[in-house]
Amino acid sequence: MIYMLNTNKNKAMKKKMITRSISAVGIALLLSSTVFAQSNNKNSKPLFDGKTLQGWKSVGGKAPYTVEDGAIVGRMTKGTPNSFLITEKEYGDFILELDIKLEGDKTNSGVQTRSHLDPNGNKGMGRVYGRQVEIDPSPRAWAGGIYDEARRGWIYPLDLSENAKTAYKQDDWNHIRIEAIGNETRSWINGVPAAYVVDTVDASGFIGLQVHSIKDEEDGKKVYFKNINIQTENLKPSPYPQGQYVVNLTPNALSPTEQKNGYKLLFNGKNSDGWRSVKGDKFPEKGWAIKNGTISVQKSDGAESTNGGDIISKDKYAVFDLSFEFKLTPGANSGVKYFVTLAEKTSGSAIGLEYQILDDAKHPDAKMGRNGNRTLASLYDLITSDKGRGATRPIGEWNRGRVVVDKNNQVTYFLNGVKVLSYTRGSKEFRDLVAISKYKDWDKFGEAPEGHILLQDHGDEVSFRSIKVKKSK
Repeated sequence: MIYMLNTNKNKAMKKKMITRSISAVGIALLLSSTVFAQSNNKNSKPLFDGKTLQGWKSVGGKAPYTVEDGAIVGRMTKGTPNSFLITEKEYGDFILELDIKLEGDKTNSGVQTRSHLDPNGNKGMGRVYGRQVEIDPSPRAWAGGIYDEARRGWIYPLDLSENAKTAYKQDDWNHIRIEAIGNETRSWINGVPAAYVVDTVDASGFIGLQVHSIKDEEDGKKVYFKNINIQTENLKPSPYPQGQYVVNLTPNALSPTEQKNGYKLLFNGKNSDGWRSVKGDKFPEKGWAIKNGTISVQKSDGAESTNGGDIISKDKYAVFDLSFEFKLTPGANSGVKYFVTLAEKTSGSAIGLEYQILDDAKHPDAKMGRNGNRTLASLYDLITSDKGRGATRPIGEWNRGRVVVDKNNQVTYFLNGVKVLSYTRGSKEFRDLVAISKYKDWDKFGEAPEGHILLQDHGDEVSFRSIKVKKSK
């Protein structure tokens, strides 16, 4: 059956359709003009002309770079180290935006910022080093994080910014924004804030586009870069979510953002203010040294609390975010404890939940306990840390620890920005673990509503710095 529309009604409907069409066109034009305005910001200049590689040069490896359909294309090439297409010009402060697409999920890429070249590296081919905003399609999902290429390794893994882990689009174009202003580097991926780093090294350097070294089966896969624009004048930092975790590599310092977010230094790098002995109201007269911006346990006999003894924060904490840096000497043992009440009677170290600090290779404690639950960054004698993603730095270098306790008693450990374990205080699982641990005889071990933070004297030389904490409700 065919229905005929009323003529007047038909005219009215056509008029509405025309009006809607005009509105749709208007919106489309508005959107396109907005995009055009953004990409043609008077303060922003193209780094890539869309046709040639003028202003760029290839270093570090033999992966080829070409221009195809307005994009720079890097081809993954077996048998060569990491390759980079770098700017001939160096940049200090800037805002950089570009689009990147990577084929597959078995390799990665990245954007070098304020980076440098060691001409003697890679057997004379040159070795690029410096901060890189990572493009990572793998299941760990760290695209947008910050890695220090050929130098310090991961600075800001996206375990520190869980919301950004879902922003990357597989086998599709991804928009990257990088702000390098002063000592701060911040990144966005597809508009989602990703990493926030404060770092005093490398005030300037080149920008680079990476083709990563690969396994043979990835040979020939491509990574694409386009719409590469940089702004170097009239720079204004974009808003960033309040509470976003900041990795501040400046020793014993708080950035304005950290202060605004409520962090305070527990160690000021100069004296023992805020700390006391577990044995009294004063700081120990021996066994601890404060110099060159560090607070260090002095080496004695390797036993618990037999020299200067443990030290604790004068304040107590219930819901908190604690960060600290530590440096081990060979074979050393120490720990950072929390929810320490001093109510328990003990002849050794004070009782509390512990972030284990240990030379796993040389200290015998690593082989004790159960399934490695006394190794570095473990919840001592209870839960083994998962350090399988390259979290550990060598003995003698600074490592970054972090303990976060939320209002629901969930506790999370990080090592150099990598999440290594999580548990809930007072849960059945937690109590079951306590029941088979060295803490089984302590009533409601680890469940105090608040407690001190403790640095352990285990008779080995271990140094601490950049100890900072944020109290929450």
